[in-house]
Amino acid sequence: MGDVLAGIHATWEFEPDAVLIRFERGIRAPKLYQALRERRVPHEALASVTLSPGRRGTVVLHAVPRAGADPLMEAAAGQLKDACDPYRLVLPAERETLAEYYADELRARLGPEAKERADRFLVAAPEAPLQFKAYDGKASFDGGQVAFRWFWTGASSAKWKAGDQTFSVRELSGVEWRSPDVFDGYLRLLRRGHHPEPQADQDPAAVVFGLGYGPVHESLPFAAAVLAAVRDAGGEPVPVGAAVTAGRDPAVIAERIRHLGELYQAGLVTDEEFAAKKAQLLAEL
Repeated sequence: MGDVLAGIHATWEFEPDAVLIRFERGIRAPKLYQALRERRVPHEALASVTLSPGRRGTVVLHAVPRAGADPLMEAAAGQLKDACDPYRLVLPAERETLAEYYADELRARLGPEAKERADRFLVAAPEAPLQFKAYDGKASFDGGQVAFRWFWTGASSAKWKAGDQTFSVRELSGVEWRSPDVFDGYLRLLRRGHHPEPQADQDPAAVVFGLGYGPVHESLPFAAAVLAAVRDAGGEPVPVGAAVTAGRDPAVIAERIRHLGELYQAGLVTDEEFAAKKAQLLAEL
């Protein structure tokens, strides 16, 4: 194709065997877009292409990636909001005919493997070094090792007792990322031969998010980079899954309720969300 389609917050350049997505870095662009800058998506990494009406006089061209093809989407595991989906190109409605043309062109390039899970990552992961601040510590990744350095203001006594942690990607089987957009978000490293602690705030192989810590645009690229490194090291990445549930220590419950109160006071949760979550935590005592 060799053409360029400019949308809101991103531009797609159509190469013979891939789509090069360049993200806008302006103040109005989603922060995840700004962090990613650009991504090259081979046609073989796509499962389907759709065009649908958007909001406020727009249309949305959506290239859906194959399962297992993109470490970023594997780490996200369906938790990204539409506004942050790097595979969505939002265009003014008057460009619908042009968008439909490119959608058809892309569909014509999808092979029979499009519906199958990819056996390797086909889209490059964000490059190390990467780091971000979580609620209870600082996480850094140099491409071969992940390091957690605890903050005395947020880390649990269990983490202080364990001390600062360093993990080689060769000892990992995957990464579990729970979005910071939810109350109990975290990033957990899954270690070979180890069963994770029931709660991330007690697990020295995890950092917890909260109230401005571990934002999506920092922690998700971090998780994707670690997943890709685990695969390169010969491991089998395990994306985010359901959180481990178990009875909690009363002190942990009290700390979670305190944190929930901070979110409520900051206006980040509604009255109904606050009451429901508090009741859920108390029920676990």
